[in-house]
Amino acid sequence: MKADALLNAYIDLNLLVLAGALLWLAARGLLQRTSFGTAYGPQLRLLNGMTVLLAATPLLVLMLNTLGFGHPPTLSDVLVSQYLQGNVRMPATQFEALIGLREDLVRDLSSGYSLWARVAAVLLISGALGSAVLLGAAILRLYRALSSAYQWKRIGRVTLLLSDNTAVAYSTRSLFRLYVVLPTSLLDEPRDLRLTLAHELQHFRQRDVEIALLMECLRPLLFWNPAFYLWRRDMRMVREFACDQALSTSRGFDLRAYCECLIRATDRARRTPVFLSPRSPSVALLERREIHSAPLLARRIIAVTEQRPSGHHGLLWGAVAACIACAVVSTAFLIQRPGDWSHDRLMLSTIVNLERMAHRSAAQPSLSVSALTGGFTTSAVVDN
Repeated sequence: MKADALLNAYIDLNLLVLAGALLWLAARGLLQRTSFGTAYGPQLRLLNGMTVLLAATPLLVLMLNTLGFGHPPTLSDVLVSQYLQGNVRMPATQFEALIGLREDLVRDLSSGYSLWARVAAVLLISGALGSAVLLGAAILRLYRALSSAYQWKRIGRVTLLLSDNTAVAYSTRSLFRLYVVLPTSLLDEPRDLRLTLAHELQHFRQRDVEIALLMECLRPLLFWNPAFYLWRRDMRMVREFACDQALSTSRGFDLRAYCECLIRATDRARRTPVFLSPRSPSVALLERREIHSAPLLARRIIAVTEQRPSGHHGLLWGAVAACIACAVVSTAFLIQRPGDWSHDRLMLSTIVNLERMAHRSAAQPSLSVSALTGGFTTSAVVDN
């Protein structure tokens, strides 16, 4: 595959993540104005679905184009059409330069002739390699942590491990096995042990470990994109809120005991500063930010005690998910590179050429060109 095609795919992915983050912020803002703002379970499923869709959409668009779905109008085509209709007030040369910024950027980066392009390429490659190395180191550290723990019980595909080197329970998985690592100190507190285990098993039901792994695999491609970290932060927050709320609906759940369990786990984690890397594909009972920030832990306790909308609203959430999915796919098509020269682009090119000829003739008094009428008038300069 050519370098410019890879660069365009890279740019498309980053733009799509930015668009997805803006869509999520808009949806979250609307939901918070209603009673559905505290329904974190559906919100998590929506976020997980959007994450998978954002990662798969570039491949989906390529497949649809290969199957002959066609090339729908891109954002660049729409802007050119609006310009020709007189809805954009800008000189043609400036407008052409504006919509051609991406093509110029890709051409400069792929050729590597300019100094800034070489520096940018080195920074992007170094950042991606650095993120990949850190992810590999986090996975290795997680593997060593699992190897140092010892097996306690096995329940189907789930293996329960006990560790003296962790103060916070966490869950992870291999290709075929699921693992829950518990601090050995929990054996002395049966109630906390039961609540913690229920929390970690709920993460498996929500597919949180798989989504966490997907996010970390995307990091080398999105390490410089602020939208990625915003997306990751909100996902972690909603993930824990949804897990806590799902447990609160189970029979015999003691809400007060669960909140006290979170507080005691936080206290143990603060006294034992041994944590896994935040890049590791695992899901812990408490995130690092919650351990060191009382307001974040308080938000989690408030979330589990909040009143949630009663009844089933699957149709409503399905409609919201369908709207967001359509918006994501439409955005993916809009940000594609424009296709071959269309009639509108030929018209724009003609206007640009006429405008340049008009400027050139203005600089040369011996030749006057009327670009608006398309006519050419030559006037000789008479020397007195």
